[in-house]
Amino acid sequence: MSGPMALEPGGRGDDTLSLRLGRAPARSAPGADRDAVDRLAAELAEGIGPAVHPYEVAALLESEGLTAEVIKERYGHPNLFSLASALYERVPRTFPEPPRPGNPWRPDHVRCALRGVLFALPGLAYLLTGGLWHAGRDLDVLVVAGLVSWAWGQALGHRAYLRMATGRREAGRTLLKGAPLGALAATGSGALLAGSGTAIGVAAAQSAYLSAAGVLLVLGGERLLLAALTPLAAGAAALPWWDPGTVPRLALPLLSVLCAVAAAGRALRGALGASPVPGGPRPPLLRSLPYGLFGLSAGVLVLLEGRQHPYAVVVLTVSMGPAEWLLYRYRGMSVSALRATATPAAFLLRSTGVLGLCLLSYVLPLLPAALLTGAEPAPLLLLAATLWTALLLQAFGAAWQPAAVCLAAAVAAASAAALRPLPGPIALTLSCGTACLCLTACAVRLLGRPAPHA
Repeated sequence: MSGPMALEPGGRGDDTLSLRLGRAPARSAPGADRDAVDRLAAELAEGIGPAVHPYEVAALLESEGLTAEVIKERYGHPNLFSLASALYERVPRTFPEPPRPGNPWRPDHVRCALRGVLFALPGLAYLLTGGLWHAGRDLDVLVVAGLVSWAWGQALGHRAYLRMATGRREAGRTLLKGAPLGALAATGSGALLAGSGTAIGVAAAQSAYLSAAGVLLVLGGERLLLAALTPLAAGAAALPWWDPGTVPRLALPLLSVLCAVAAAGRALRGALGASPVPGGPRPPLLRSLPYGLFGLSAGVLVLLEGRQHPYAVVVLTVSMGPAEWLLYRYRGMSVSALRATATPAAFLLRSTGVLGLCLLSYVLPLLPAALLTGAEPAPLLLLAATLWTALLLQAFGAAWQPAAVCLAAAVAAASAAALRPLPGPIALTLSCGTACLCLTACAVRLLGRPAPHA
């Protein structure tokens, strides 16, 4: 089409549409050039507003198909850049807000609740088998084996998560090597104190279960672990109405152990079958040492509390699920605080408030639980606060501070329990109270800066 094309009266098109189609519009009356530029500016305002230079407007006009001839005849400008400058001046700058990113730390509510249940369910095994072994020396065997399993499991879990950065296959290989060694080390440690073969067998079953459970929890097999614990839970639930006898009391926990080991093997097989991911050098073993020391010290503190009030251990283990949920909530709330503040001092204040809110949200629900179980509230709440704050620091990569503080608290509490200079609850309260203050100060100092949350 070489000739001009005038629009018919009442038609759906307009002059600008003609221009976009590459057609020259009918000549306007004198003085209409400015109006045409205004109309074009209004039409293209959405694209012109965010521009930071007239050249961007020129690129927009080119994309609209405006030729040099059309620019001269319709808009009265000598060239593309002249018209672009006029449009740039007419339209005010508008810079739309970028879309807010989603919360990367949104917790999985079901998974956190399930993990809390899974931490507590294994304790039902002691209800079924408690009358089949001696409570004195045999109990010491289980305590020693359990402490070794706790320490080994924490260190192995941390190393497996490090290897997860290079893929599930590497994490699976780490767990395949470390989990059996942990079970053997725990069983061997307990066997040094064993006075009977029954105690060694119970310690071996406990160690095997804890190793298998650690593998499943790292690889996301919580539902498999819950299914493995079904025989144990069913047997314990039937105890108030039915005494299953010696054989079922042994068979049901053993069946759960075997199911957990089988489930762990299945999870490992799936992880080892994953595609390899190129990664850097293996992290040194020393990086996982503080996590093992923390696991050992946390186990000592929990067992000291359990000697005073056994049901307090149940309360603590069930609360580990909500504790994990609050760790995610803290990270999400800290990211929100980072976006809402403009100065380091303002972020420090808001971050401290978030820390206090999450800590109170974890500890306060434990108060009625302590009263219901007959446990003394002070040592239980301070122990819970110590463990949660230590886990928070570990989540941000600060491993040695919580390990050192908790280890010192465990040594002090254990020494007080052995020498008895103070009543057990008072000694545990002082140890955990001091540890909680130190860890809270570390958390405020470390996490009150924007860098760890960026």
